[in-house]
Amino acid sequence: MSPPPWQPAHVEAVNAGSPAEYEWLGRTVSTAIFKHPVSGRVAVSGVNLTGDDQADRTVHGGEDKAIYAYAAEDTRWWENELGRPLLPAAFGENLTTHGIDLSGTLVGERWRVGSATLEVRQPRLPCFKLGLRMGDRHFPRRFAAAARPGAYLRIVDEGELGAGDVIEVLSRPAHDVTVGLIARAYFCDQSLAPRLLAAPALPESWVEWARERLR
Repeated sequence: MSPPPWQPAHVEAVNAGSPAEYEWLGRTVSTAIFKHPVSGRVAVSGVNLTGDDQADRTVHGGEDKAIYAYAAEDTRWWENELGRPLLPAAFGENLTTHGIDLSGTLVGERWRVGSATLEVRQPRLPCFKLGLRMGDRHFPRRFAAAARPGAYLRIVDEGELGAGDVIEVLSRPAHDVTVGLIARAYFCDQSLAPRLLAAPALPESWVEWARERLR
């Protein structure tokens, strides 16, 4: 069998969802982590995709977490780890990507996707709602240890995008602060914290965290 033709990095699926209530560990939880693939072109504006929302903007969404990307390759890795298939948008991502190492993306790196320009900002820090999505209260800790955090993106230029769109890397800043490095500094080795300050586009919350580690 011949190998599949080479494909550039692209969006495999665009996913959206609205907040709904679920019973979890004896309480009612409002979350929009259960997202589903949408068809056609999707508008990207403000701090969201059209049709998508967050239940709690104090910890989810906002300018520096407008769009969450997770790699299809990492989803397949989790399927092998868990020994079961995962549903689309299993990690609550807005963009399921293919062909790009999200952990290796740089803070401030910019992409053109469709007619929108997006900027890599930070990794995902899992909360208990990821455990709800996966049906395992301990999964957030397992997710953190796996060092496959995905990447939150900021909307630089509004536009439209859709499944199949190429992810064109427009620019990569001259530092080595990757999404994966931030996650390692937070979860595994806080001595790495000073390195994060080399990224001019590092969100202020991470700047404060890194400076606190220095103190």
